[in-house]
Amino acid sequence: MNRKVAIIGIVGIPAKYGGFETLVEYLTEKQGHNHEMIVYCSSKSYDVKLREHNSAKLKYINLKANGIQSIPYDIVSIFRSLRGSETLLILGVSGCIVLPVVKLISNNRILVNIDGLEWKRAKWSGFAKWFLKFSEKIAVKYADKIITDNKVLQDYVKTTYGVKSRLIAYGADHVTREALDENFLLKYPFTKNFAFKVCRIEPENNIHIVLKAFSMLPEKKIVCVGNWLNSEYGKSLRIKFGGYKNIFLLDPIYDQIGLNQFRSNCNLYIHGHSAGGTNPSLVEAMYLGLPIFAFGVDYNKETTENKALYFDDFIELVSLLKNINEDKLIDIGSDMKIIAKERYTWSYISSEYCNLFK
Repeated sequence: MNRKVAIIGIVGIPAKYGGFETLVEYLTEKQGHNHEMIVYCSSKSYDVKLREHNSAKLKYINLKANGIQSIPYDIVSIFRSLRGSETLLILGVSGCIVLPVVKLISNNRILVNIDGLEWKRAKWSGFAKWFLKFSEKIAVKYADKIITDNKVLQDYVKTTYGVKSRLIAYGADHVTREALDENFLLKYPFTKNFAFKVCRIEPENNIHIVLKAFSMLPEKKIVCVGNWLNSEYGKSLRIKFGGYKNIFLLDPIYDQIGLNQFRSNCNLYIHGHSAGGTNPSLVEAMYLGLPIFAFGVDYNKETTENKALYFDDFIELVSLLKNINEDKLIDIGSDMKIIAKERYTWSYISSEYCNLFK
C-alpha cells in the first residue's frame, strides 16, 4: 500500500553533503515509486529549486537547516507536513520538542532517527547539550518508532528509556573505485603511498590526534580533507600542521569522483570519529575495501565488527603506523568489503525504511 511520507530534517535533495542527505537521496530513488514522498528542503541552500526529484515532491523552508536555525527549520517543516502526509520521517531530534503538540492535533505516524547522541558533541554549549538531550527524550517518548543506526545506540535507547528501536544503518554501494587520471595526478602529485581521511573538522572527530601522530612520522604521508575554515579548531590545526611536508590538508571536495580517486588509491583509511553511531564515511571506506585504523569507541568497533585496527590516542596510532604489516592490511581491507556488502547496501537499507512506512 502506498503511503504519503514526509521527510524532515535534512538540507535537501539533490544531496550535496551529509549522511542524512545521502540517505534520503537513495531512499527516494529506491522507494519513491512505492510511496508518495515529500522532502522538506532549505531554500537557503539551493539556487535552483526543483519541484520534484527521484519521484519525490520538494517543498522549501526559508531557513537554514544547520546550526541554531535547525530547530525552527525542523519545527516549521513538521507542522507544514501534517496536512499532506500520513507518516513523518524525522531525521534528528532538533525539532522533536513539538511532538507532544503534534500528537494532540494529528493522527500522523511519527518515525524518528535520533542520529547518534548529538548532545554529546563537543561543539555544543551547556544549554544546547541540555536542549538536545531533552529533545531526544521527547522524541523517544512520543514517536511511534525510533530508528537507530548502530547496535550501541540501540542498546543505549533500550537501557536509558526502556524502548526497543529499529536498527537501520546506512548504505555505501554508491561509491566506486576510480583510477588516478592524468589531471588528478598533476593537481595532486603526492597521491602515492598515503593514508587518507575525510570528515567535518570538529573536535570529536579527533583530527588533532591523527595529525599529531603523522607529524611524528615524516616518512608517512596523510591527505586529510575537511572544512578547515569553519571553526577556530580547524583554523588552529591548519596553522599548526599545515607546514609539515608529509601532511596535506585539503579543502572540502564535493565531487564524488574526485573524492573516490583519493579513497580508491590510498593504502590506509584513518577514521577518528568518536561521536555518533554508524558513520557514512566509514561504511563508504569499508565498501571500497580499504584497510582501516579507527578510533576505538564502541560505535566504530560495532560497525567494523571488531575487524579493523583501533587507537585511543596519538601514541597508539603512532605504534600502529610504525608497525604496518602489508599482509595484515590486505586482510583488513578484505574483511571490510565483506561486511559492507552484507550490511551496508542501499537496496537493503531503503527496504528496511519502507517496511516502517507500511
